[in-house]
Amino acid sequence: MGCDGGTIPKRHELVKGPKKVEKVDRNAELAAKWMHCALSQEKLRRPIVSCDLGRLYNKDAVIEYLLDKSAERPNTEAVTHIRGLKDIKELNLTDNPEWEGEGRNTKGDQYEDIHRSMFICPVVGLEMNGKHRFCYLHACGCVFSDRALKEVKAEICHKCGDPFKEEDVIVLNGTKEEAEQLKKKMEERRAKVKTKKSKKSKGAGTVSTPSDVVGPSGSSGSSGSSSSSEGTQSLTAAATKRSVQVMEGKSEVFKSLFTSHSSAKRTKDQTSNWVTHTPYHF
Repeated sequence: MGCDGGTIPKRHELVKGPKKVEKVDRNAELAAKWMHCALSQEKLRRPIVSCDLGRLYNKDAVIEYLLDKSAERPNTEAVTHIRGLKDIKELNLTDNPEWEGEGRNTKGDQYEDIHRSMFICPVVGLEMNGKHRFCYLHACGCVFSDRALKEVKAEICHKCGDPFKEEDVIVLNGTKEEAEQLKKKMEERRAKVKTKKSKKSKGAGTVSTPSDVVGPSGSSGSSGSSSSSEGTQSLTAAATKRSVQVMEGKSEVFKSLFTSHSSAKRTKDQTSNWVTHTPYHF
């Protein structure tokens, strides 16, 4: 059995088998995760921020999401745990001196290394391209490789010198198990903040009652309240203004200097029947 032109088809051309499942290139997937925003899928550009789960975002994309959460976006599930700017941290990254920029291969006649990263570890010099495990410190936002934190153990940051604890170390783009552990830490941290706020509100809400006020004689109760009321009345009486015309010992010449004196009052014939709202009189 032949086809037009006398060609003889083979079995794999006539019998169609199951389609092969296309496998995602692991290297390309890592490069995309470490070079693109987890929300907008655009290329990462400064300022770059990260959440408590270790995902990388462009700061402007997160701000746009917080301003309008009702807008339709493709990857909103990646930022549902972000409630405000306090839930993200701006990263202090170290530039890679060998990074030539995005337009280094515009002609397409050069080999393009997808593992070349814009940032490196300031201690060891490893590139932040997904091949190596990287972390950032929640206290200051500085980014290091996991190898640097293990080899050079210290209680202060290697870059800025701020102190940190083991709880402040957050893995960037970690595995599912690491993401679950970071989620538990995030919930514990938020629970501590809630308890602190509730304690402050309770402390501010406690107000002393009038029965607790001690009078001048040292006793509390009705006697103290009566003495305090008498004191307030005397203070209010002293605070009331006294007219100069009622004062004794003042001469009539001195009293006539004030507008409350009888000589300063005008009669109906002397007063005008109109009032102007401007300082200009015509």
